[in-house]
Amino acid sequence: MLQTLWKRHGLVVAAGAVCVLVNAQGVGPLWFTGVALLVIGVLMRRAMTLGQRPPREEAPPLSLSIPVTGRWMARNGPATKVPSHTHNLAQTYAIDLARRPAPEPVWLWPVALRPESYPSFGEPVSAPAEGRVVAVSDSQRDHLSRTSLGGLFYVLAEAFIRSLGAPRHLLGNHVILDLGDGAYAVFAHLRRHSSKVAVGDRVTEGQTLAECGNSGNSSEPHVHFQLMDSPDITSARGLRFTWRYRDDDGKEHEGAPADNTCFTPAVPVPPDDHAAL
Repeated sequence: MLQTLWKRHGLVVAAGAVCVLVNAQGVGPLWFTGVALLVIGVLMRRAMTLGQRPPREEAPPLSLSIPVTGRWMARNGPATKVPSHTHNLAQTYAIDLARRPAPEPVWLWPVALRPESYPSFGEPVSAPAEGRVVAVSDSQRDHLSRTSLGGLFYVLAEAFIRSLGAPRHLLGNHVILDLGDGAYAVFAHLRRHSSKVAVGDRVTEGQTLAECGNSGNSSEPHVHFQLMDSPDITSARGLRFTWRYRDDDGKEHEGAPADNTCFTPAVPVPPDDHAAL
């Protein structure tokens, strides 16, 4: 019951902000009410975040295929720090993937670029294992980039407003897969109207789910990937995963690539039938 209450923190914060903004009487009952609601809303958000921290004794990481192909860069991943994002919304071990090379961030001009300017945009996103589709969101727009100085200020304010609503406003277009054994994979910031699956569909490893986009709380087109232990992202806890990948030197690794590491998925080498003869 408490967890259900914590999920309403956005409404409490929004109500508090309205009370403060419309108050024209100075410091008085309405102002105190607004401040109290803001504090309560923040505490509710904090309680929700703490409730989503993984337990001390965790299951071993789940070995999965990488859900993209080609050369990508890892950002905000669990190999560099944990939580990689935040415990909130089960993002403890989340990772962001962006295709490289891509336009360099600029500080002043242009303020924003169209998502089509980035090589990530429109790239296929595939299932990392066999599973069943339990959630699909496909109608949110792909917005301009937020990588300039002005764009960064804008995205901070935008992220706060998005956080007051349902998680879909932060995730943008997304797909959630049930991989079995209590593991659920989330793919966020997908391209509008690019979904190739529907709720209830069974998918195979490597099957295309959708395309990389720039929807939701995203500064540039990229794929946000995470594992969690429940289909409810507002109460689930993050799970660890492991990938096989090659860095730019051709060295093969197993795990999650560190931040700013450019990599390609490691493709298994088929056995040489002649060598066995």
